[in-house]
Amino acid sequence: MTKMTEATYFILAALLEAPLHGYGIIKRAGEQSAGRVKLAVGTLYGALDRLAEAGLVVVDREEVVDGRPRRYYRITDDGVVAVRQEAVRLQQAARVVTGQISVVGA
Repeated sequence: MTKMTEATYFILAALLEAPLHGYGIIKRAGEQSAGRVKLAVGTLYGALDRLAEAGLVVVDREEVVDGRPRRYYRITDDGVVAVRQEAVRLQQAARVVTGQISVVGA
């Protein structure tokens, strides 16, 4: 996976610390993006399906809470590599702009 959407980036980033269920991913992605990423449930599960197909996340476990199934997702080693590569790409892109801004602003 090369350049990824901001939502995908923050879904993977949300899973770096520990496996999470859907609502946990939505909440953590919102927090980590300072509220920019607001994942709808359908969007999240579609993205998780694509990430699972790409081998970047897997289902860690399932449990039943209040009679409803809750599925926890875990980032894979390939997922960690992908989100790290995207972080580096974003950092490099930001350096280009911030470098130009500092020259223009001087």
